[in-house]
Amino acid sequence: MSAPAFEALMATEHPKLLNCVHCGLCLDECPTYRLTGVEANSPRGRLSLWRAEWEGRLEPSRESDFYTAECVGCLACVSACPANVPYGDLLMEKRAQQHEAGRGGDWQTKVLAPWLKHTALFQALTLPLRLSRRLGLRLKSYLFPGDPALFESTQAYARRVNAALKPQGAAVALLTGCLMEGGFRELNAATVRVLAVNGFQVRVPEAQACCGAVHEHAGMHADKAGLDARNQAAFAADTTVLSNSSGCGLSLRHAIGAKQRDLIDFLNQAELKPGAALDLDHAYYDFPCHAYHGQGLRQVPAKLFKAAGLDQRWSLAPDADRCCGSGGSYFVTHAENAKGILDEKSAFLKAIPYKKPVLVTANHVCMMQWSQVPGLTVKHAVQVLDESYRLAGYYKSL
Repeated sequence: MSAPAFEALMATEHPKLLNCVHCGLCLDECPTYRLTGVEANSPRGRLSLWRAEWEGRLEPSRESDFYTAECVGCLACVSACPANVPYGDLLMEKRAQQHEAGRGGDWQTKVLAPWLKHTALFQALTLPLRLSRRLGLRLKSYLFPGDPALFESTQAYARRVNAALKPQGAAVALLTGCLMEGGFRELNAATVRVLAVNGFQVRVPEAQACCGAVHEHAGMHADKAGLDARNQAAFAADTTVLSNSSGCGLSLRHAIGAKQRDLIDFLNQAELKPGAALDLDHAYYDFPCHAYHGQGLRQVPAKLFKAAGLDQRWSLAPDADRCCGSGGSYFVTHAENAKGILDEKSAFLKAIPYKKPVLVTANHVCMMQWSQVPGLTVKHAVQVLDESYRLAGYYKSL
């Protein structure tokens, strides 16, 4: 091919699709490829399909859309790739194209997404979820037990905690999250308490919105942009904005940049007050994908476990950097795939010497996925430290 012809061909190419050298290092890191063994169900296979569509060699079809939808979005392939292929960006682009063309997307997301734009209404609609969890009614196997406040918001609770514990240190803002606040707000409450004990004044802006991860994953970029604008305004005055859900944190980072901080990473770099030793057999820590691969946060929270008095009674879960299959709403929309991924991930529990192990992670969606393992106790990392602080008597004035 002559140079002008080659240059003309390159001018029509999508530059982000050119990096892939088809080395295959992503294959073993991809949960859907390990599950199915199908090339098209791997990052390399999807990139080939997308490039063929881009070049006009393949018409968009249900088959290619199927393999795009099969992707969990864990981003493990991005960590493994030696050629720096921006797979995550390409996945979001492809899903946006599908959405704009009226293709792709699952019905559950299409029903849920509009409600997430209306914060107060969504919190009212999720009251039955909070009530059922307080009553111990596991309507779904992934709804782990908890005691979320029914009516008191995290914003109101933070004001009460600040008044009682009187922290004198730096001010930090907290992203409460839509589902976190709607169904699992006891995790937000634990976050506020732990931060206040360690001297941080917690601000919870009322005007904040959903991070937009659901909309972004579904290709609803216009909705995501609107939510980003609301959060940019809500957190404009803050220098540090914490998220206790790594998926929400990654999505928020796209809106407000580096002042977004992951809660567990933040605590692991702080000078933490010591708590009382917890009475448990052993804790296994599992990284959320959107922390490890999405945000590049790969330091184990050793300081947090030490502050909780666990000493040698914790370790990384085997393959702690691999996806558990939660993937936002993936464990609901692709339940069979998600179960297969979790079965592989949790197999180590059958051979451990502990009768009552605790699986610790830092994402409420990962907690829901892991909670489907029979007999396993699942906790958020901040809950571990919060329980230690409660035993130590730090909350007597609350």
